Amino acid sequence: MRSVIAWITISIASLGSMSGCGKSEEPHSKKVFVLGCDGMDPKLVKRLMDAGRMSNFARLASEGGFWPLTTSIPPQSPVAWSNFITGADPGVHGIFDFIHRDPTRQAEPYFSTNRIVEGEHKEPWKIGSYQLPSGSATNELLRRGTPFWNYLDERGIPVHMYHLPANYPPSKSDHGHACCLSGMGVPDAMGSQGIYQHFTSAPRPELKASDGMRLRIRRDSKTGISTARLQGPANEFQPKNSPMTVEIQIHADKTNDVAKLVYVNQGVAANETVEAVINVGQWSAWHEVHFLKTPVGPAMRTMVRFYLQAVRPEVELFVTPLNFVPAASDIVFSEPPDFAQKIANAIGPFYTVGFAEQFNARKHEILSDAEYQVQADQVFNDSIRMLDHAIDEYRGGLLFFYFSSTDLQAHIYWWEGDEKHPVRALDAAKKYNAVIEDLYCRVDVVLGKARERLGKDTTVLVMSDHGFANFRRCVGLNTWLKQAGYLFAGKDLLRDGDWSQTRAYGLGLNGLYLNLKGREKYGIVEPTQRDALLKEISAKLLALRDPQSGAPVIRRVYRGDECYHGPEAKNAPDLIVGYERGYRASWNTCLGQFDEEVVFDNNQAWSADHCIAHDIVPGILLTNRRISTTEPALIDIAPTVLGLFDVAKPGTMTGRPLFDTGAALAAP
Repeated sequence: MRSVIAWITISIASLGSMSGCGKSEEPHSKKVFVLGCDGMDPKLVKRLMDAGRMSNFARLASEGGFWPLTTSIPPQSPVAWSNFITGADPGVHGIFDFIHRDPTRQAEPYFSTNRIVEGEHKEPWKIGSYQLPSGSATNELLRRGTPFWNYLDERGIPVHMYHLPANYPPSKSDHGHACCLSGMGVPDAMGSQGIYQHFTSAPRPELKASDGMRLRIRRDSKTGISTARLQGPANEFQPKNSPMTVEIQIHADKTNDVAKLVYVNQGVAANETVEAVINVGQWSAWHEVHFLKTPVGPAMRTMVRFYLQAVRPEVELFVTPLNFVPAASDIVFSEPPDFAQKIANAIGPFYTVGFAEQFNARKHEILSDAEYQVQADQVFNDSIRMLDHAIDEYRGGLLFFYFSSTDLQAHIYWWEGDEKHPVRALDAAKKYNAVIEDLYCRVDVVLGKARERLGKDTTVLVMSDHGFANFRRCVGLNTWLKQAGYLFAGKDLLRDGDWSQTRAYGLGLNGLYLNLKGREKYGIVEPTQRDALLKEISAKLLALRDPQSGAPVIRRVYRGDECYHGPEAKNAPDLIVGYERGYRASWNTCLGQFDEEVVFDNNQAWSADHCIAHDIVPGILLTNRRISTTEPALIDIAPTVLGLFDVAKPGTMTGRPLFDTGAALAAP
């Protein structure tokens, strides 16, 4: 977690850059609306349109067209949306996977789109039992290249973007005409991508991980009051950076399935007692939770929603990740910084963490299918309210709005055909697949209402970054590399890898790296051996068969130096593994770890995915204008939007404008 000094520095710096964003903007004669639906699949869209269930999508397609949209290599959301943002491949923007590695630290993984950059650290000053942190840290956006809206911003063309992925921290608007609320990539108050907390009085051991915690509830046998200790961020004013906590008392009713939660929000001037009465099976409204680092400093304001699962025989309480309070956030996740606050003032509090749907809790069987659906629908309904507000404020220029639900619900509920599902009987699998169909139809209704309000003079593009496929079987890439003699390690590559013998390793969802001399810290592969080794590994991977069925496991193996072009291509994986439909890298592979088998059943509720060969999972494109090609690609959207405002594509964009818009102003 960043140091307190960095938090204060960012907050102070943001005050000087606050500017208006909304109806104060001068109207613009041209209107372009881009609706981004993460993971929306072209096959399912077509089937539902043909069945008459997506009439607004069908109407849009009849006016312009409907096409599969060529996705990124690999088809991962941060990669794909960075392609959209820059109009170019990862060779320009530098995002190759969800997980990147630092070769100077020999394969140390980190989240690809942003990371904490630590400043110089000195011995801390101590005052009594507290210490004053002397280091500093900043949060850096790792996406490179120029976002397309910069060219609109400098021409005075209004740009409003809501929940934009792969843009945290938000890039600056130098001319004050671009407003953006960051989406995927925004952390929770712990500095993670979303740590839930689940409290139980059942005699289970406590577990703490990077994506969730299971914590014990202490029950007083005399009073009947249960106590949960909500974990907060590390306190940098304490010598061991111990986490701050807030004690929550749970007063369960003796006869009814209801409980009252009571806790104290600490403050410098005065403390505030918070009470929330919740029925079993009910989600609470948003409640602020404050953490006080020192008696004289400001409290850190966060907000959560509580879900009471049970009060007898055991008490079970689920708490969402610690979201930031949009009206008073310790971090900046919008541009200008007060844009998020203005949205919250209009529609109320909303999820600020980039991954708002609690899929990890479902994956870990903390939430049931039905419970996850309710929480995920809350996120979707929040988005609808925000879109209504966005249209209220819209006065021309570019309006971009993003829905995460079509992706994050699909990871849990999507299932095609009659194959055996990882965790559900076939009837249940079909039942929950229908949730995705219904969700698509709800998006169709949203589109219809939005178009009615935006008017006929608005150019409309509906797009997704990739499609979807079943995830039946896992592939332990590092286990395969180990068995094939390319990798030598004990149980964990990062802790006990033998780099003196290891020639290749897997990291991330699709990446494979050579242990190249001169690039990796302990590299042994000579650059002259590189091509031959890549060809050898590629051929063996393509020959890999599933021992259960004899089916091929890997469809394509891409070479990074052939896929990517630009200044960042040097940081790409050497090989990108494109798995066949139904297969995907194991969870252990993503972090450089091992599995007992090379190919084995997926046994988790995360039963669908898209991190496979890119030609299997294209996205979608629907417009109300005809385009100039039958094979549009994700990298074409940025130059297309520029062209709609008579701005020619810059030389860094490899995509092409899809509309014939006539003469265009030269891009700088």
